[in-house]
Amino acid sequence: MAKEKRSFVVIGLGAFGGTVALELARFGNHVLGIDLDERRVSQMASALTGAIILDTTDELALREAGLENYDVALVAIGDDIEASILTTMNLRVLGVETIWAKAASKTHHRILSKVGADRVILPEQEMGRHIAQMLNNPAVQDYVSLGNGFSVVNIVIPARLSGRPLAALKIGQQHDLRMLGLMRGTEFLCCDQDGVALQADDRLILLGKRPELRRFGDVL
Repeated sequence: MAKEKRSFVVIGLGAFGGTVALELARFGNHVLGIDLDERRVSQMASALTGAIILDTTDELALREAGLENYDVALVAIGDDIEASILTTMNLRVLGVETIWAKAASKTHHRILSKVGADRVILPEQEMGRHIAQMLNNPAVQDYVSLGNGFSVVNIVIPARLSGRPLAALKIGQQHDLRMLGLMRGTEFLCCDQDGVALQADDRLILLGKRPELRRFGDVL
């Protein structure tokens, strides 16, 4: 059965909001982009389902645009914190089911959470932590934080371990981690497959708490 597409409205079409809107549209979703800047709206018009100039601090304007009919709203307004807060409040009043909002600071984050945002993101800080993790350990190609201290990481197997059995890594024994699988090129290998020997540039997918993941990366 084909996955049902959802409808999204992205408010603020700067570098962050514009990128999110374009990616959502690329996945085949119905995406409406909104901004006060005519140039940004014009640039997005052909790539999105719709793009309009609108003052989203005006609740009546949002209602007339039918935003209450959208499944998800992303408030990606940049420097105007007051507009970001008022827009988030208006979307909640309208009854938009899910609201994500971009924050410019921790204080902004707290306010957005209080006025109705379901999830608040600090893109610069989150990306900074992401990059620091990879710079700190070159073996880590990517990672996803799951909350409560847990992360999933993608670790590249070094050439010196080529030919060694997967069991030699002693994951779950010396290391309190869970192995989710192994990627070899575009092929996914289950971690319970007998006789799997490591190859250089295999990518190991691990779940665990960050300190233990760091220790494993350091000894790999």
